[in-house]
Amino acid sequence: METLYLGCLALGVIFAVVSVLVGDLIGGALHGMFDSISFDFLNPAVLAGGITVFGGVGLLLTRYSELEVGAVAALSLLIAGFIDVLLYLGFVKPMDKSEMSNGFSMKELPGKIGEITIPIPAKGYGEIMVKFGAGNSLHTASSFEHQPLPVGIKIVVVDVIEGVALVTEFDERKGEDI
Repeated sequence: METLYLGCLALGVIFAVVSVLVGDLIGGALHGMFDSISFDFLNPAVLAGGITVFGGVGLLLTRYSELEVGAVAALSLLIAGFIDVLLYLGFVKPMDKSEMSNGFSMKELPGKIGEITIPIPAKGYGEIMVKFGAGNSLHTASSFEHQPLPVGIKIVVVDVIEGVALVTEFDERKGEDI
């Protein structure tokens, strides 16, 4: 039995090392081949963690306790299952829910309110900062009405042409009526 536990421990450690070193390459080569048959609780990290814990606990209990072979195997399985549940609930499930993109499309800019960070001349370019979700993004901007716009004023994006935001000064009095 000690050979089984040592094999499980070694297999788990090897899996962890291989995952860290070439995990992205293997995932890219498979191109999501197994996505249709995957279950959240059968995540490779959870399974490898359980196998590693099973091997490690079994090896420790065999060498340092006076428990019978069956009791060692049962206790190792229980502890591995408990650690698997902790890994799944504490790491895999929250990480799955936290995947979000901070990307956006330039098509989303019209109508957004921002602030000028680099002054915009009447005929030329400056820079604006627009809030998207929890972050801010900077964009090249030009005056929609060909009027100079100083740093620090609020603006509204009217349109985007060829990657340049066309902006005008935001009138808060008119914004309240909308």
